[in-house]
Amino acid sequence: MTFATYEKTGRIAVVTMSRPEARNAIGTLEDCRDLSNALMRAHDDPEISVVILTGAGKAFCSGGDLKAIRERTGIGPQSKPDGTRANYRRGVQQIIRTLADIEVATIAAINGPAIGLGLDIGILCDIRIAGASAKLASSFVKVGIIPGDGGAWILTQAIGPARAAEMILTGDSIDAEEAARIGLVNRIAPDDQLMAEAHKLAERIAVNPPRAVRLAKRLLRESQHGRLSDIMELSAAFQALAHETADHKEAVDAFSEKRSPKFTGG
Repeated sequence: MTFATYEKTGRIAVVTMSRPEARNAIGTLEDCRDLSNALMRAHDDPEISVVILTGAGKAFCSGGDLKAIRERTGIGPQSKPDGTRANYRRGVQQIIRTLADIEVATIAAINGPAIGLGLDIGILCDIRIAGASAKLASSFVKVGIIPGDGGAWILTQAIGPARAAEMILTGDSIDAEEAARIGLVNRIAPDDQLMAEAHKLAERIAVNPPRAVRLAKRLLRESQHGRLSDIMELSAAFQALAHETADHKEAVDAFSEKRSPKFTGG
């Protein structure tokens, strides 16, 4: 069964991790590929501006499948350390690279526990909305391992080194209210309204010219690790492209003519 499902409505795609009986735990390399492929499907579709990533059932993603890890049959350890290293690079880290690289905007609708790898997948989305009952934890140390998916960098980028250290070194979980207080999620929604809130936000993004949204998303990603001088050079280059789009002309014309613009992606 496919781990990730894909549903497209207009300029919005919903990618759902779909193993609710296992709290959407990621167990195999095929699971990693399914999720990466679903995300790349949105990236490759010029009609898509926004992806909402969520989990089926009552969990967002509980991380790696501990049964598969114990049996050395899944995304974690292999018979030798070199094999384990390669397994991480072609498995869970592929999901991380995909989320870091795709140019569509991403919204995580965190509908329940987001644990370990599941937390890092959610954090890498551009915007995060948590259901009121969500629990979040970077709990790798609780099972004697470390964030093998790059989570030390991911969490530090999101909430700073001191708070990231506290979450990673204790492995403790936090609730949605605390996650919002420290900036780990943008906002909280009642559990039964989470997807509706995510769609409202996605629609506010998708109403804008799709090429401008993608260029802005890329600038935001590059700004996480680039120097100001480099980002300004990239901004000038992207702006030169944006000025030549049909949607930019349509936006200016619509403003002058006092009407609503009709964007086509051109």
